Amino acid sequence: MKPIKNFEEFIKKGVVKKQSPDKSRAEFLINEAKNSLEVLNEKVEKIGISDKTANSVIKDCHDILMEIVRSKMFLRGYNASGFKAHEAEVSFLRVLGFDEKDVQFADQIRFFRNGMLYYGTMLDKEYAEKVFVFLKKNIKKLRDMG
Repeated sequence: MKPIKNFEEFIKKGVVKKQSPDKSRAEFLINEAKNSLEVLNEKVEKIGISDKTANSVIKDCHDILMEIVRSKMFLRGYNASGFKAHEAEVSFLRVLGFDEKDVQFADQIRFFRNGMLYYGTMLDKEYAEKVFVFLKKNIKKLRDMG
C-alpha cells in the first residue's frame, strides 16, 4: 500500500471542496459517532472480539473515526465527495496533527474496510483488537481537537 497523499492534493484535484463551515452537520456526526461508540462498547463488552465479530468491529471503528474526522472537516469548511473522498478524509488526520504512523494505520483500516465491503475480505480477531485499541487511543484526541 502506497502512502496516502497530502490533504492539499485532494483540494487541488477537486475531491475536497471549500465551503462555509457547517456546524449543524458537524454536530450531527459527533452525536452519531458518540451513539455508535456506545453501541460498539456494549457489543465488545457483551459479545467480545472474535474472528466471527472482527469485520463488524473494524467497520464500526472505521465509521466512528471517519464521522468525527468529517465533523472536523465540516467545522473548518471542507467537504470531500466522490472518488478518493475517503482517502482525503484519512489524509485530513495530518491536518489535525496526527503522527504519520497513525495516519498510515487509519489508511490501512480504510483499505481493509473497503476490501470487506467490495471483495469479501475476512479479517481476524487480532487485527480487530488492534483497530479497537487504535480507536480508543485516538477518540478523545479527535473529539478535543478544534
